[in-house]
Formats: sequence, C-alpha cells, structure tokens
Amino acid sequence: MLELKDLNVYYGAIHALKGLNLNINPGEIVSLIGANGAGKSTTLRTISGLEKSKSGYILLDGMKINSVPAPDIVKLGLSHVPEGRRIFPQMSIMENLEMGAYTRKDKEGINKDYNKVFELFPILEERKQQLAGTLSGGEQQMLAIGRGLMSKPKLLLLDEPSMGLAPIIVNEIFSVIKNINEDGTTVLLVEQNANMALKLSDRAYIIRNGEIELEGKSEELLNNEKVRKAYLEG
Repeated sequence: MLELKDLNVYYGAIHALKGLNLNINPGEIVSLIGANGAGKSTTLRTISGLEKSKSGYILLDGMKINSVPAPDIVKLGLSHVPEGRRIFPQMSIMENLEMGAYTRKDKEGINKDYNKVFELFPILEERKQQLAGTLSGGEQQMLAIGRGLMSKPKLLLLDEPSMGLAPIIVNEIFSVIKNINEDGTTVLLVEQNANMALKLSDRAYIIRNGEIELEGKSEELLNNEKVRKAYLEG
C-alpha cells in the first residue's frame, strides 16, 4: 500500500531523513518509534505532502506521490491526524467534521461516516454544536481522529495521539485505533508510548537520527533487549 524508498528530506542544511526505507501492507497497524527529533513527525509530514523530499520515492498503491499537493493526497485515500490535534477551535465539533469531508461529494456516505464517528466517540455527538476549543484535551484528540476519518481514508497517519492525555483516555484512544483498523483502515502510528504502540501494532520501525535502526514484528521488538532498554524501561 505505502512504500518509502531511499527518502531524503532536508530542513535547510539539516539532513532530517537519510535514505529512509519503510513499507506498509494493507490492513496493518505499523508503528514508527524513536526519540524526540529522530524524524518521526517529519516522516509523516513528508508522506502527506506537508514537507517535500529532496530525493527518493513515496509510493501509494504504486503511484509516486512526492510532488502531489497535500489536498490531492487526501483524495487518494490518505489522511493525516497531526501532532497537537490542530482542530479548528472557533468552529463547532460538527463543523470540524464537515471540514474533514471537504474532498467528498457523496452526501449519503458522508452522513453514514458522521454516524460512524459518533459511534466511536459518543461524547462528540452529545456536544456536536459545542465549540471545539472548549473541549478537553482528550475530546480534542477524539475530534482530530474523527475529522481524519471523515475523508474516508484507506491509510490513516496518526502522530502522537496519546500526547498529554490521562492514562484512562489513552486506553480509550488506543482501543478506538484498533477498532478503526478492524473496520478496514490501515494505520501508520507515531507514538511516544512505545510499549503501548508495540502491543497494538503488527510491525514497527525504530528510527534514530533520520535513519531506520531496527524493524520487525512488534512482538519481536518488545522482547529485543536494545529496544527495551532504549524505549520501554522507565
């Protein structure tokens, strides 16, 4: 479904991604794990067209999308839920969800997907006319994910969905991610909580200084001494 081949990204003179190789198969949850500044968010932003690569390839269903504008990448079936939620605070919950569906014209399908989002996050339906900026951090994250789903993506990119949330809310968010995947959406997850990410995902990549350091099945990485010491202990 998604393949990154020898991807290089620069911020000025800073070489942020160094020959990155990564692939995701349909139906998987794949985690990208690493320390702050390792290149996790840059990877997602480059895939979704918010950053441009210097060289290498990003293939979505076999189509090179390096130079495709971000709005058109959404139309191809890829949705990005960014770090920090980035909801529209002066709009209502319903208006935020409507913005997520801006590329679509199928009114019946859009209405069905509103209902799907409300099934996943009942609190959003209860407060759908409330301004998004007045929601708690957990509710804003739910809205950000719901908004991402409204474009009906084949592949959902999630950047740090648990950041700043209470443990009970984190558990709820991770349960929803699993449900989204079981409903047919492939997921690429960037997550600071490496332990939970590995337990949720099928496979994972460990990124360090813009390069993939390790990759494998999540179960194997959970039991890898190097991974455990660097990302799981403490």
